[in-house]
Parts: sequence; structure tokens; C-alpha cells
Amino acid sequence: MDLHAEYSRIQQIAKTAMAQCATRITAGMSLARLRAFVEQSMLAMGADGFWYWGIGALVHSGTDTVASGSGKRYRTPDATIADNDLVTVDLSPRIGKIWGDYARTFAIQDGAVVADPHRLRNAQWRDGLLLQECLHDRLRAYVAPDMTFEQLHAQANRWIADSGYRNADFLGNLGHSIATAKRKRIYIERGNRARLDSVRYFTFEPHIVPLGGVYGFKREDIYYFSDGVLQTL
Repeated sequence: MDLHAEYSRIQQIAKTAMAQCATRITAGMSLARLRAFVEQSMLAMGADGFWYWGIGALVHSGTDTVASGSGKRYRTPDATIADNDLVTVDLSPRIGKIWGDYARTFAIQDGAVVADPHRLRNAQWRDGLLLQECLHDRLRAYVAPDMTFEQLHAQANRWIADSGYRNADFLGNLGHSIATAKRKRIYIERGNRARLDSVRYFTFEPHIVPLGGVYGFKREDIYYFSDGVLQTL
């Protein structure tokens, strides 16, 4: 089995489903309907289930985007997307023991998703989305194979704090290895001295909230090293 091809396949399913979300999300849509749509989309494309507590899509909207907790206790919020709203979507498809993991934040302005953050009237939304892009750019420029998960955790938290934001993850981590079972994951967290290249793939998924702000922002990709250079799956 070509494992890289299999991981690329499941991650592409997540990316395609997320792109479909961008065209389907509209004001008046319930979060339950959004979750059902994106989960059915992933299954139709070949996913055979969802590795994170059986949940294919964690969705939040409005000020609930700051919420962080275990998927074991997650219930889709009873909420409807407003004309001007923020929505986070975190996808966890699988094929057998092969995982995908992908998250994005959508800004809805005048009832429709706005693809370019620069077009947003809400400065907090614009700045949060642009900072997420910046954090991933910094990751790609900064990391090396011999860096530890702990070193990345410390540096990324400095980037977040220096930008006037806080790490909102309920466990304080910023990502994890892609494993074959949840209990086997290792995290971008304090005390983890494993090298980044000790795992085949890892996620970077900062969940950030501006200090004094009421909205949260998520962006997640899977990364790996090829000939010492960080690549996005």
C-alpha cells in the first residue's frame, strides 16, 4: 500500500468537502444541517467513518467559536447561521485506519461566505483570519526536522501572544501526530521532547482568540517532511 497516496486521498476528501461548505453556508442554515451536509459529502466521496469520537464535523458559530472541549462530549449546538456570522468547521474523516484532519473558519457577511478576509467590514474577523494564515506561513518558514514538539509549542505560543491573542485550546496544545488510534497521538505541547520528524505526519491547528475578544478562529492542516523540507499534505 502506498501510504502517502492513501493519506493524500483522505485529506483531499476533507478539503473538497470544506470547499463545498463554502458554497453551501448561508444565513438561516442550522449548524445541524451544515454538519449533516458535510459528513454526508465525505462519506459520498469514499470516507468510511470518522475517527474523532465518531464525529465527522465539529461546527460552531458566533461567540461559541471560542468553545473548546473534548469531542467525547460534543453536541451540535442548536444554532442558526446569522446574516453576519463566524463559523468554524473541523473535519475528521477516515478510511480504515487512515485519518484526514482539516479545519477552517468562515466569515459570513450579508448572508454569504466571504473568501477574501480583506473584504470584511468586521475588523476582528479580518484580523483573526489573516493571523491564522500568518501563523501557518511562519510554521513553514520556521520548523526543521530536528525540532521538538515542545520547541514548536513554545515558539507558536509566542507568536500568538505577541499578536495580542491567546491559545484557546482546552488542553493548551497546538496540534498532534496523525496516528492509527486516538490514544497513540502525541501533541504539540509542553514537555513533549520528541522530534517532529519522529512521526510521519502532524497537524498544526492553533485555536486562537484575541485578548478581550469574543470570537475564536481555527485553521488546521496536516504537515510532513520531505527531504528535510516541510510540506502540506
